Amino acid sequence: MTIENVVVIGAGTMGNGIAHTFAQFGYTVTLVDVSTESLHRGVSTIEKNLDRQVKKAIIEETVKSETLSRITPSVNLENAAVNADLIIEAASENFEIKASLFKLADSVCKPHTIFASNTSSISITSIAAVTSRADKFIGMHFFNPVPLMKLCEIVRGYSTSDETYSIIETLAQKLQKTPVNVQDYPGFISNRILMPMINEAIFCLMEGVASAEDIDTVMKLGMNHPMGPLTLADFIGLDVCLSIMEVLYDGLGDSKYRACPLLRKMVAAGCLGRKSGKGFFTYA
Repeated sequence: MTIENVVVIGAGTMGNGIAHTFAQFGYTVTLVDVSTESLHRGVSTIEKNLDRQVKKAIIEETVKSETLSRITPSVNLENAAVNADLIIEAASENFEIKASLFKLADSVCKPHTIFASNTSSISITSIAAVTSRADKFIGMHFFNPVPLMKLCEIVRGYSTSDETYSIIETLAQKLQKTPVNVQDYPGFISNRILMPMINEAIFCLMEGVASAEDIDTVMKLGMNHPMGPLTLADFIGLDVCLSIMEVLYDGLGDSKYRACPLLRKMVAAGCLGRKSGKGFFTYA
């Protein structure tokens, strides 16, 4: 099977990054979101990121213009899905939202179309079960910023076929990503390891072990992490961190995955990190 036409659902940070990457490597992309305003922001972000790549001599100006010409924004998933070879969902980290989108796409797309979710923690098996093509359903977990980050967790659901996995693994390599074969367990690899570390850093802050700055300094200078765990939490979004911790706790049932009360309190207060202007640190 040859993948040529790709539909990306969601024009937010991950969605526009995925659309950018596919278009840059020659794929025809339809970027779908619920409003023209969201699409405009998404395409504008792609253009700015391409400008940055040109400025850093990563790509030529012609590559920028060709990349943008391959992206078509749309508010109509049904129309976009009809001719898709691959549909990648990067919508909100909410099972019901993802399930409803895939149900709609499943009702109109061609039998060969592969479905992929960029979910960072929700069960691929569970989402696949709402469609008629569980064998053609897989996880493609990209990392932010997508055009720069080399890793792609390829998550096999219970019914994902070997053929589907092989197609998506080859596709990730064509996008110059390093694919990692992951089984469908809560948090996959990345977040099962990363989120408890972030959560423990929040416990250290709550218990007064050290300041936020000092906790991050220890991990940067002592463990050679490029970014401290609390800064990273702000970058990811504290609401997203809490959501993933809840998936881990519900799916694995171990108390070590219990979300820190301070994390819950901050999310309830609307202190979500960079996107709200305030989290563990304050942003302009």
